[in-house]
Amino acid sequence: MTADGAAAEGTAAGPASRAGTPAGGRWVSALSLASLGVWVGWFGPLQLLLARQAEHLAPGHKASTLALVTGVGAAVSMVANPVFGALSDRTTASVGRRIPWVAGGVAGGAAGLILLAGAQSVATVIAGWCLVQLALNAAFAALTAAVPDQVPPRQRGLVGGWLGVSQVIGVLAGTALATVAGGVAAGYLACAAFSVLAAVPYLLMRRDTPLSRAARPAFRWGTFLGGFWIDPRRHPDFGWAWLTRFLMNLSYSISTMYLLYYLTDAVHYQGDADDGVLILTALNALTLLSTVVISGIRSDRSGRRKSYVIRSGLVISAATLLLAVWQTWTGAVVASLVLGLGFGVYTAVDFALLTDVLPTAEDRGRDLGVINIANALPQVLAPVIAAPVVTRFGGYTALYALAGALALAGSVLVRRIRSVP
Repeated sequence: MTADGAAAEGTAAGPASRAGTPAGGRWVSALSLASLGVWVGWFGPLQLLLARQAEHLAPGHKASTLALVTGVGAAVSMVANPVFGALSDRTTASVGRRIPWVAGGVAGGAAGLILLAGAQSVATVIAGWCLVQLALNAAFAALTAAVPDQVPPRQRGLVGGWLGVSQVIGVLAGTALATVAGGVAAGYLACAAFSVLAAVPYLLMRRDTPLSRAARPAFRWGTFLGGFWIDPRRHPDFGWAWLTRFLMNLSYSISTMYLLYYLTDAVHYQGDADDGVLILTALNALTLLSTVVISGIRSDRSGRRKSYVIRSGLVISAATLLLAVWQTWTGAVVASLVLGLGFGVYTAVDFALLTDVLPTAEDRGRDLGVINIANALPQVLAPVIAAPVVTRFGGYTALYALAGALALAGSVLVRRIRSVP
C-alpha cells in the first residue's frame, strides 16, 4: 500500500477515519477559522509587537534582542509541534484525538499573549513568547493532523488552499490588530481574544477521529522518542519534502523577520513604519488570496503537485531578489505583490503534497509535526543568519539575495520527490 493509501484508509488496529468521505463546507470553514486564530496569535507578535517591545526594552540592541526572543520561541515550537502531534495520535478522549489539544492549545496561547501584554523585561517577553509557541503549536499540530484524518486525497489541495487563506488573513489580521489596537499591550490582548473566539465553531462541531483505549499502543519512552526519526533512506520522498519545505520557509522567514527594520533602515520609509508593514502585508495578502484556492483546486483536478510547487518557488525567489536590488517603497510594494502570487500557490499545493507522502496513517499527527519542524527550525536559524548578514556582511542586499537563493534551491529539489506527480 502506498503512503497515500495508508493515510486514507487507516489500519485495522488504528482509529476510524473519515478520509474517504468529502469534507463538508461547514467543517472546512470552521477548521480554517480556527487555523486563522492560531496565525493571528503568532503573527500579531511576529510582525510588529515583539519588534516594538525589543525596541522599547533594549533600544541599543533591538535586532539582537528580537533575534533572541524569536529564536528561543522557535526552538520551543520545533520541539512542541511533533511532540503534541504524537500525543494527539495517542489521545483516547471521548470527543476525539485532536479536539482536546485544540481547546487546550488556544487557551494556553491566550495566556501567553496576556503575559506578554504586561511584560516589563526581556526575560518575561521570552517566557511569554515560549508559552505562546508551546500552546499554539499544540493546537496547530492537532488542526493540521485533522486534514488527513477527515479529508480524502482528491480534496486536499482545496482544503490546503483554504488553510492558506486562513494563514494569509491571519497574518494580515494579526498585523492589523497589532497596529490599530492602541498600543503593544492592547495589541496582545486583541490577538488573544481573537485566537480563542476563532476556535469556538470548530470545537462545537465535535467532528473528530476517536481512538479506543484498546487500540492505543503501550507507551514506551524509547519507542516514543525513536518515532520522531523518520529514516529518509526508507522514506526518501518524505525526506525530500521535509528538506524543500525547510528551504522555502527559511527563505520566507529571512524575508519577513526584519521587514520593519528594512523599511526604517534601508527604504527610509517616510511615514509610520508600522503602517508601512501593514500596507505591505495587505498587498501580499491580496495577491496571495488570488492564487491560493484556485491553485489548490487545479492541482486536485490535474493530480499534479510538483510543477505547481516548482513554479511558485521561482516566483518567490524573484520577489526576494527585488527586495535585494530595489530598496525603495515602490520596490517593496512590487515585491510584496509578487511574493503573494508565489506563496499563494506554494501554500496550497505543498500542503497537499506533504499529506500525500506521509509514511503511516496511525502517526499522522507525529509525522506532520516532524514536517512542521521545517516551519519552526527556520525561525531559529533565520535570526542567527540574518543578524550578522545585516550588520556585517552586506546588509539588506545580501540578506534578500540569500533568501532568493534558498527559495530557488527549494523549488529545484522538489523534483527529487518520485511518488507524487
